[in-house]
Amino acid sequence: MKEIKSGINHTSKILVTSQNTALNMGSGDMMVLATPEMVALMENAAMSCVSQYLEGDETTVGCSINTTHIRPSKIGTTIIGVATLTEIEGRKLTFHVEAKDADGNMIGEGTHERFVVNRERFLSKIK
Repeated sequence: MKEIKSGINHTSKILVTSQNTALNMGSGDMMVLATPEMVALMENAAMSCVSQYLEGDETTVGCSINTTHIRPSKIGTTIIGVATLTEIEGRKLTFHVEAKDADGNMIGEGTHERFVVNRERFLSKIK
């Protein structure tokens, strides 16, 4: 891993469609953004935030996420996920994550931890 400093951030976006609703994903029974999709957006922002600092054989894997999902989002809404690196402890990276709609309304936030791992060594554990 190259030198990395806290404070960097990355933004990822998704559009709420029928495919990523709670009803379609089985996490609820309404046609609103599914919580697992919001969490995946947050994880994507965190992963993308540090990807340029990794060596060719490295990646990050999520190990913990603690979030709220406080506001529904209807089909057609753009959701913006932002991850900000807040702490570095060796290979453990901690992020503040949040998701907002295009109007700036907070729909969820929390913390997310990822570890930098060697891809081959990580995958060898499942063989």
